[in-house]
Amino acid sequence: MKRQSTNIEVKKNNRNIIFRYICQHGVVSNPDISYAVKMSLPTVTQNTKELIERGLIEETGELESTGGRRAKALSVAANVRLAAGLDITKNHIGLLLTNITGEILKYNRIFLPFADEDDYYVTVNGKLEEFLDEACADREKLLGIGISFPGIVDLDREMVVHSHILGVDSVPFASISRFFAYPCYFLNDANAGAYAEGIRSESMERFFYISLSNTVGGAIFNDSGLVQGTGFRCGEVGHMTVIPDGEPCYCGKLGCLDAYCAASYLSDAASGKLEQFFVRLRQGDEEFGKLWEGYTDYLAIAINNIHMILDCDIVLGGYVGSYVEEHMQEIWEKVSARSIFTEGRTFVKSCNYKTGAAALGAALRVIELFIEEI
Repeated sequence: MKRQSTNIEVKKNNRNIIFRYICQHGVVSNPDISYAVKMSLPTVTQNTKELIERGLIEETGELESTGGRRAKALSVAANVRLAAGLDITKNHIGLLLTNITGEILKYNRIFLPFADEDDYYVTVNGKLEEFLDEACADREKLLGIGISFPGIVDLDREMVVHSHILGVDSVPFASISRFFAYPCYFLNDANAGAYAEGIRSESMERFFYISLSNTVGGAIFNDSGLVQGTGFRCGEVGHMTVIPDGEPCYCGKLGCLDAYCAASYLSDAASGKLEQFFVRLRQGDEEFGKLWEGYTDYLAIAINNIHMILDCDIVLGGYVGSYVEEHMQEIWEKVSARSIFTEGRTFVKSCNYKTGAAALGAALRVIELFIEEI
């Protein structure tokens, strides 16, 4: 039998819904909120009064009259709380600062090869503190750090179970967080990218996110959260077989999607610079055109297979995803040619966040944990 919610829980849920609505819509009024979230005006007014008293929202004047008394304009006190995002990769770290609305206040990517040793994390912490100083971040407002990590991130056991690309196993969260002065929250990198795309979106309730970076990963975003899977391995499409007994993958198997669609498949042809690959592709370079043709052939196979199972939108993210917007039509045509269904619309989309998606998603998880307790 389902437990009935207490009055305190109902009030908290109402307050949460109202606050999220204001976050998403900028400047609103109590009547706007009442109509949109289907709550009585007195309930909304009482909740916004409490949120104002707590300094989370503020009155910002009056809205234009639609015939009666002017309604007070309400908006989120955007910088009342902050969160940092840290994206750890094989050769770089990404640092990001966001506020309670999800606005990116500052982002920086720094060359820093990963090393499984204390000195590495001491250096990362130093870079983070320098970054926060440059951003003039008020440490009293900083809720914590969201850390994006490539590998299997087990939230139940609170450890990074395995990261092949970084060469580590069974790393407790505590062994990393001890180097930082703020609470730390961990997410897999593909999950973090998907979280950035989905958590504040009004248009996509469910989608699959393909992270096309140094390695290929994936994540399912469903309604308002991530689908993690029993072993926190949900979405690991990089090791889906696309060619039986095909090219060797870094995992030791043959024919994995990662062997055909990792960013290095393209960047290696341009001295390791992915941006330069797409410059040469745009210039009509024949060799680069053939590489791209092969890359998108395998990508289309993967997209079609995922869609056949999940029947939802597919978002292309990661390093390669940040460059594909101008190529979406040709990718869609390849996907469509493989599908047995006639689609009335394209279900393949390019990502909204072209840089810093994983760092943003990790930071937004910190923000969301705060909002859930409002």
